[in-house]
Amino acid sequence: MAFDLTPKKAEALFEGDGGGYYTWTTSEVPLLAQQNLGAGRLLLQPRGFALPHYADSSKVGYVIQGSDGVVGMVLPNSKEEVVLKLEQGDVIPVPIGAVSWWFNDGDTDLIIVFLGETSKALIPGKFTYFFLTGAIGLIGGFSTDLTSKVYGLDKDEAEKLTRSQTGILIIKLDKTQPMPKPQLHNTKKLVYNIDGAPPENAVEKAGLVKTLIEKEFSFIGDSGLSLIRVKLEPNAIKAPSYPVSATTQLIYIARGSGKIEIVDFNGKSVLNTEVEAGHLIVVPQFFVVAEVAGEEGLESYSTVTTTKPLFEELAGKTSIWSILSSTLQEVALNVDSDFQKLFISKIKESTNLFPPTT
Repeated sequence: MAFDLTPKKAEALFEGDGGGYYTWTTSEVPLLAQQNLGAGRLLLQPRGFALPHYADSSKVGYVIQGSDGVVGMVLPNSKEEVVLKLEQGDVIPVPIGAVSWWFNDGDTDLIIVFLGETSKALIPGKFTYFFLTGAIGLIGGFSTDLTSKVYGLDKDEAEKLTRSQTGILIIKLDKTQPMPKPQLHNTKKLVYNIDGAPPENAVEKAGLVKTLIEKEFSFIGDSGLSLIRVKLEPNAIKAPSYPVSATTQLIYIARGSGKIEIVDFNGKSVLNTEVEAGHLIVVPQFFVVAEVAGEEGLESYSTVTTTKPLFEELAGKTSIWSILSSTLQEVALNVDSDFQKLFISKIKESTNLFPPTT
């Protein structure tokens, strides 16, 4: 079975005065549909406002840039609106069916990347959004007669309700327009800054790995996803690893540049290519992936379609090789005991993060 794993950048779905929304299409990345994954990138200019909507998929948003983002959300089966503050490094889960709106209250662009799964979506591999208002809003799709009756309005009032907002997806608000203020107590519960969180693995001059799971941040469990941050210093390496459960990995390159290598079930290299900020890579179930940073370092964020991610390493003192017996290693590798001892001694000196060689 052939897989096209070529890294791709998002294409514009909508651009306007307040910002734009960009997406990876299944025609460009067929694996998104095959693996039931989806991805999108929201850019809000200062005072940019994404109209209220819900979607047919669960996803996790990561704030790439910005310090004064605001998201309002009504969660499924909830009777209240929560208003949350967002800044660079924040992770915000968006469960399927949640109504949300997004606003940039800062002076610089707000950029959020959404990664998620589409197993329940109308179109596999795509997030479909349903807007409550605006030129493509649900409220304007019904007949005036029906709208008048369900809201208790006369015809003119119903027309005003459904036709006053002519914007599409994203609009730009006047500076004088007040907006709801973030609730700090809810922000602490529903937003997690992964960039500032202690990593589970960090190596000097190599980088760090941080895995965000339900046990540490319960709200991410509502999305059925987990998020992994890998930050590599210049020319450092994240050793090959693979998931031990049937989960697909979606990798977004947030900053820097470098190289991604992926090996399939035949021991064949199916990807060995340069990557840069903005690239998206789909890693099929059980495939092995390694990351190599370039001169400016490499920072990636991945979602996996499980709340309990577990990866097996192929290098370092915690790798599978450090567990297998010496006799088994000699037989499997077809080497003598001297080489086996050399091999395992080298493994025990390292982790899965490697600084550049001098």
